Amino acid sequence: MSVKRILATVLSLLMFLSFLNAQISFIQEQLTIPRIEQVFRSKEDTLKKQFAKNKLSFPPKQVYLRSFKYDSELEVWVRNSNVDSFKLFKTYKVCALSGSLGPKRVEGDFQVPEGFYHVNIFNPKSVYHLSLGINYPNASDELLSDSIKPGGDIYVHGGCVTVGCIPIKDNQIEEVYLLASYAKENGQDFIPIHIFPIRYNVTRSYHYLALACQENKEYQKFAVTLQQVFEYFNHYKKIPVIGVDEKGEYVVFK
Repeated sequence: MSVKRILATVLSLLMFLSFLNAQISFIQEQLTIPRIEQVFRSKEDTLKKQFAKNKLSFPPKQVYLRSFKYDSELEVWVRNSNVDSFKLFKTYKVCALSGSLGPKRVEGDFQVPEGFYHVNIFNPKSVYHLSLGINYPNASDELLSDSIKPGGDIYVHGGCVTVGCIPIKDNQIEEVYLLASYAKENGQDFIPIHIFPIRYNVTRSYHYLALACQENKEYQKFAVTLQQVFEYFNHYKKIPVIGVDEKGEYVVFK
């Protein structure tokens, strides 16, 4: 066989393999991992029943996550199109917390970030059972955090331990991971996760934040910007457009 024919054969094989890979969906790829296959077998039917009970369509096409540091909660909101309003599916208890109120600014500060992020990693082989990566540092953090060592590897994960992440119980991260997987399968490449210092509509939490901001005007301004997004979403059940200016500060377009 000539060199040309060999190269043509190899090229055809590569194109065929590429075609096969293109036909494998995100969930099909996930299901090749035994841990995920087990999660789908054990959780899918239960989630379908929970969605039906709450008059929600399963599987969700879009997912939005909200976390509240001081109140130790993680919410999962769902909807089926860009024109729909989000509906709350479930609130999970965050079972461990490190650091204090305030954004993450340097590696090793044990802070859970505060701000507006999205899921950038699906890790089915996490040492904390399952995990969803958060894109810290984002565009704002890159300008406001330590330029050399801002830190990283922030996740929503199982295991109930943390040094700056958002941990929930293993059976709970299975549900969140599965729902996020369905959203990604349905075309949602940008799954937002917003991390707030507090629930701004809880009096006790609001007073605690006021004390934390009392002598820190910069953090006070930051917390007020986050509050704008919290209140907008609570009113409209939709996420406003959020940008970052040249100073690294969030800008909310209502």
